Amino acid sequence: MPQYAQSERKTLADLMQTLGPDAPTLNAGWTTRDLAAHLVLRERRPDAAGGILLPPLRRYAERVRQQIAARPWESLVDQVRRPPVWSPISNPLLDGAVNTMEFFIHHEDVRRAQADWQPRDLAAGLQQALWQRAAGLARLTLRRFPAEVLVQAPGYGQRAAGRGGEQLRLVGAPGELVLFLSGRQRAARVQLDGPAGPADRLRDARLGL
Repeated sequence: MPQYAQSERKTLADLMQTLGPDAPTLNAGWTTRDLAAHLVLRERRPDAAGGILLPPLRRYAERVRQQIAARPWESLVDQVRRPPVWSPISNPLLDGAVNTMEFFIHHEDVRRAQADWQPRDLAAGLQQALWQRAAGLARLTLRRFPAEVLVQAPGYGQRAAGRGGEQLRLVGAPGELVLFLSGRQRAARVQLDGPAGPADRLRDARLGL
């Protein structure tokens, strides 16, 4: 599994280098420079990284992220490419578990914001790793959704989530399900079947951690 985190990291850094600091991403309002600064903060500034998830720390984290974003582009991309071994989330023991999904998602955030993007043919091992995370995301992000959602990845598994009631079926490759369940519904290539009302609510829901 660590090799997938490292591969996604490398190809993301390569793509950022090719596109430059002002390319769009799927993250609303963020360019590649903003996204690179987010990744550097996450790995290298544990004093501020908590603000990614914790609202009381969000303002401080954003100030730090903007300071990081002001660094020279070459240096910023290099820091994305080469994480410090002391990082609590990117050290060799935790890299695969913590970063496989993170770097896959952000790699696709950059790829799919470009006009000529095409789906990738992902390795079965990466798809399996992403399915494990999609199943966990389904439990977390859909736990309060007012319907039953059967999340299916053909060849990998299925997971029921939601609070019950009307039934929806969400079908796709593991990587596409990860993108959908992390809040990239419009960019994910999935099939969503079921009553129109709940299906529309799910497409527009604020998903993700």
